[in-house]
Amino acid sequence: MSEHGPIAETASVFDDDDEGTGRGIIRIASVAALGGLLFGYDSAVINGAVDSIKHDFHVSNGVLGFAVASALLGAAAGAMTAGRIADRIGRLRVMRIAAVLFLISALGTAVAPNLGILIVGRVVGGFGVGVASVIAPAYIAETSPARIRGRLGSLQQLAIVLGIFFSLLVDWLLAEMAGGADDVLALGLEAWRWMFLAMAIPAIVYGVMATTIPESPRYLIMKHKIPEARTILSTLLGETNLEIKIERIRNSLNRETKPSWSDLKRPGGGIWPIVWVGLLLSIFQQAVGINVIFYYSNTLWQAVGFGESASFGISVFTSIVNIASTLIAIALVDRIGRRPLLVFGSAAMIVTLGALAVCFATATGSGDDLKLHGAAGPIALVAANLFVVAFAMSWGPIVWVLLGEMFPNRIRGAGLSLAAAGQWAANWAITVSFPALASFSLGFSYGLYTLFAALSLVFVLRLVRETKGMSLEDMDAQIAADVASS
Repeated sequence: MSEHGPIAETASVFDDDDEGTGRGIIRIASVAALGGLLFGYDSAVINGAVDSIKHDFHVSNGVLGFAVASALLGAAAGAMTAGRIADRIGRLRVMRIAAVLFLISALGTAVAPNLGILIVGRVVGGFGVGVASVIAPAYIAETSPARIRGRLGSLQQLAIVLGIFFSLLVDWLLAEMAGGADDVLALGLEAWRWMFLAMAIPAIVYGVMATTIPESPRYLIMKHKIPEARTILSTLLGETNLEIKIERIRNSLNRETKPSWSDLKRPGGGIWPIVWVGLLLSIFQQAVGINVIFYYSNTLWQAVGFGESASFGISVFTSIVNIASTLIAIALVDRIGRRPLLVFGSAAMIVTLGALAVCFATATGSGDDLKLHGAAGPIALVAANLFVVAFAMSWGPIVWVLLGEMFPNRIRGAGLSLAAAGQWAANWAITVSFPALASFSLGFSYGLYTLFAALSLVFVLRLVRETKGMSLEDMDAQIAADVASS
């Protein structure tokens, strides 16, 4: 049994000239991307509860940072193991398992009697997030025509930002209904606990919807379930060239050795360069500090003079900006390409993060007494939202698209799992370090993120290739040619 199986062999089962059943393909991709909605919800729900957790459990900034980031440790572990699990039990069962983990996390964090139990609940939900973050882009890339693969792959990021929006909106509404996040809302539970409990609803929806889409044809063929695979391919593609497609998949699976982590190593030693590119894409996506905006924005805006209600409102507005910008990226990714959007995003993030660094460098006080004076407050607010626009039009969705398509078939599962785990590890490092950095200097914090944005621009210009309109097999051939000439 292969360690990464269907993910490692993920490739579009469509040729460029296949029309397919467009609505069916979009529906299947949308359901698979629903894991991203829970991903976004689970990631951002902590925003409305940060101050309450700090006050109720009497924790320091360092411990608070670890509690906020604890889900990311589970996510890294989930991402690393997703390929192996999917290989053994199939894609759909993995999606359902992720839904159950989200549900357990919602219940556990809502009734947690102490910080330790809350962290365990966050880690469990994070494991589900990590699994979903690998399964969704792999499944979508596997079942998408090359002509629209970028747009369908971007559905993952759209679902993430929708999850963030719903999470922040629910946080705001619950806090308003209770009179504050610390106040009891119903059943003896404070509003911040209901924020976590509300995640049970999308978890159940995801689990149910995952029963309405077909299993991966590639996985079925690997398991020698040819009639079932043929039925699914016929439903998606019609009757054209089905046997040829099935044979191509079967040939790609019939190898003397099965895919494994060792495939990431070159025969002559070292790691394949494309693996480093994927890993650095993931790290830079998080190193610019995007999740600081969504995890700590309420605390941040309250610190510079906005009230709790206004801070919730600003966070919800920012999430709406995030959604609108992601929709623009989806419209552009298959028209102008991946690389130009990344270049634009890096350049714009340098400017906006630099503005935030300058504004917060002029702040007086610290912690809850932090103050921005004069025009610095409005400028910081505008810069933060423009930073979200820049990220959401580029590095947010485009990295997921590239990770789903850039690796050769042989190492796709291992490469994608490693890159996703690296992304979660970087996310954890940024999130857990922010409270301490903020206590030292917010100007320094945003200056550091500005530096990472500048490095991301150099990285894209030097190492990232355009993949727009290329079939996965064409990319394989190009990489093979590069290896042969090196």
